[in-house]
Amino acid sequence: MPHELTLLEQHKVFDGCQYRYRHYSTTLNCEMTFSLFLPNKKKFSSPPLLWWLSGLTCNDENFTTKAGAQQAAARLGMAIIMPDTSPRGPEVADVKEWDLGQGAGFYLNATQTPWAAHYRMYDYLNEELYSLVQVSLGFTGPHAIAGHSMGGHGALVMALKNPHKFRSVSAFAPIVNPMDVPWGQNAFQAYLGNNRDLWSEWDACKLMADYQGTALPVLIDQGDEDPFLQQQLQPEKLVEIAEKVNYPLTLRIQPGYDHSYYFIASFIEEHLTFHQQYLQNA
Repeated sequence: MPHELTLLEQHKVFDGCQYRYRHYSTTLNCEMTFSLFLPNKKKFSSPPLLWWLSGLTCNDENFTTKAGAQQAAARLGMAIIMPDTSPRGPEVADVKEWDLGQGAGFYLNATQTPWAAHYRMYDYLNEELYSLVQVSLGFTGPHAIAGHSMGGHGALVMALKNPHKFRSVSAFAPIVNPMDVPWGQNAFQAYLGNNRDLWSEWDACKLMADYQGTALPVLIDQGDEDPFLQQQLQPEKLVEIAEKVNYPLTLRIQPGYDHSYYFIASFIEEHLTFHQQYLQNA
């Protein structure tokens, strides 16, 4: 049945609760899992919701166990949903390469065989899971979105395509211009084929350059010791476009930090606080 959830795990943490659910996705044609942190229900009966999108090779549990976000979220009264990064299962197309296939859905809608049968992560998040959290979990209040690396790409694209659904967006070391870097080109070629006009629909730089409407505040943190900074990430490209179109974007270069969850854990509380100011005023 639509929106039918199976509770897999439940753990009390910082006076809140960490859950993990499974459900069948009609969009992806497979079973999916997602994790959810809820602050204390007695103190925060209707908490705002932050979406967290993880990066390459991750699933819905990486952020819950490595980022250390629950303590700050419990204090702020913020719920966090952590979807998986791709469809999963033996019937879902996959390859041996770590940056394509299962664990590397790139938060887009694939058009090419064999990927199109399952890899519709954008529609899954934007329509199916968004509806599920409203109807089945009661999150009808304000939402914000954040992510890391491939998930930073996903968060930026989701926000730029759906500014009416979110109040703010943030990212750690995002892939901002996937059309022009190896990770993105590899994925876009496989999932979308050769049509670069179609690629541009999933590229934050292209979306921001053509953006019209109300802009959402953006915070990006990037470590200057990130080994992927120059070849794969290149956040300065998005900053340049934001300045041209007067889009409110803040890029913070963090000295000595790399691409790992140690970097995320160091600044995640600041990101939650950033989002809280816009969620409170929604």
